[in-house]
Amino acid sequence: MTRRSTFTDQSVTYGAIGATLAPDLLRYPPEGYRPAADSVRLGSGVERFERASESLMTWGVQKGAGFEVVDVSAGTGAQYPGIAYDADGMTPLAEQPAPHTEQRFGADGTPYITAGVTATLRRRTRFGSRDTPVLVVYVIDEPGRVGFAYGTTADGPESGEESFILEHRDDDTVWLTIRSMLRTRGGIHALTAPSQRRKRRELTTRELRALHPAFPG
Repeated sequence: MTRRSTFTDQSVTYGAIGATLAPDLLRYPPEGYRPAADSVRLGSGVERFERASESLMTWGVQKGAGFEVVDVSAGTGAQYPGIAYDADGMTPLAEQPAPHTEQRFGADGTPYITAGVTATLRRRTRFGSRDTPVLVVYVIDEPGRVGFAYGTTADGPESGEESFILEHRDDDTVWLTIRSMLRTRGGIHALTAPSQRRKRRELTTRELRALHPAFPG
């Protein structure tokens, strides 16, 4: 069964919520945003996919990339059950099934990421730390495909959305794809845009390596 949950009731700093799902994101990004998509093969087989899935859905990419994940709040976890029809398949039932929740945990007890989770990604710097508050705007839980996306919820060097999708493909290979659409702050901050883009590429490289067996954390 395909399950996808979406949470858009809280405020983010951009309007195109869910844009990282768009097939034509790279060609037609939201105005003012720069798109990116990168993939890495993590190996093959069901075991690799399942292990990578657990790590991905318990903040493994972020932790592996050097972030401390703090101030994590519980999300709704609501999964839309779809519309139920009568026997003829034409008329919706008067009583529809209610959205349900399903909480899962990693082997160490860490709750899986669910729609509506908020968290702060904290990175230590030479001069202290830098915090990026985020909101998980959607979660994907499908056969052979899992992942999530979060968006920024406060002013910072960048504004936008980033997704992390793991796939177990028909050829038995396992791939992690990271997609983003981000905008650098304007005004005087535009002067640091080239440096910010360079840091973003370095961060993406660390994120792609975070679940790879060749780069143990």
